[in-house]
Amino acid sequence: MLTQKLINDGNAAVDEMLSGILAAHSDHLWRPDHAPRAVIARHGPRPGKVALVIGGGSGHEPTFLGYVGKGLADACAVGNVFASPPPQPAVDAALAANGGAGVLFMYGNYAGDVMNFDMAAELLEMEGVEARTVLTTDDIASSPTREKRRGVAGNVFIFKAAGAAADLMLPLDEVERIARHANARTFTMGVALSSCSLPQTRRPSFDLPIGEMEIGMGIHGEPGVRRGPLRPADDVGDEIMDALLTEMNAARGDKVAVLVNSLGATPLMELYILHARVAQRLAHAGLTVHKALVGLYCTSLDMAGASITLMHLDDELIPLIDHPCDCAMFRQG
Repeated sequence: MLTQKLINDGNAAVDEMLSGILAAHSDHLWRPDHAPRAVIARHGPRPGKVALVIGGGSGHEPTFLGYVGKGLADACAVGNVFASPPPQPAVDAALAANGGAGVLFMYGNYAGDVMNFDMAAELLEMEGVEARTVLTTDDIASSPTREKRRGVAGNVFIFKAAGAAADLMLPLDEVERIARHANARTFTMGVALSSCSLPQTRRPSFDLPIGEMEIGMGIHGEPGVRRGPLRPADDVGDEIMDALLTEMNAARGDKVAVLVNSLGATPLMELYILHARVAQRLAHAGLTVHKALVGLYCTSLDMAGASITLMHLDDELIPLIDHPCDCAMFRQG
């Protein structure tokens, strides 16, 4: 059965979406005439500033291009749905945002992204622009080993910390160090209640029967750690929080930032029900919630489900998470 979508042509959906975003957010974003898949912040890049360039496949909005703006990312390379951008958009984005202090690429740990952004970094080096990379690896369900994990909704907090460091005009070494520090203290796990459907096919991308859920599902439909009967929100929250709290290993009195994120189709009512349990569990663990975000922050098209992210804050990360930013789809301060 075909799904119903408000599109014109599935093959043109990404470019038509970009046209709409640029029309709606022209005060925040612009696009070079020669680079249709590079989106640049109007007010972020400036001389002497490290350029933070993020990117990845479409279908996760507001990740990635929604976090382009002053105080966060300077530019974004945009790929097709669930596909890495080619090297050239990453080069175009970096050159447009380059302030002469180097470029930091940040994106999720996926093979296609690593290959293409590494090629982009090599091309920039040939242009005399220093480029470095920090991968996000917050999805604890995807591997027991940190460096092999996927980057998912924790991107929001990790990009936020790195973007603030760059906005404070810190040098490239420091921005890179802070980005790695933020990534190491960020942990995410999600649950899928349905598949999503690509605009090109309008068919479910995988089979998940009614009454079942997948714990640990990736944002492209990658399998989770187990599949089983759908359970009440508190039970789902407990399973995720058990895993996150064990992984984070925080001490009583520590502070955290929390993100309860919709994968696309799950409404705010259900997210806040889930957040109520998350808040209870954090209070029981003696942890203080310094910041809580609830909503659509890193989606998977029209997938039903949610993820929970915890960032284990410290004295360095707190002011970076609180630092003002003004992006097309995310504002603070």
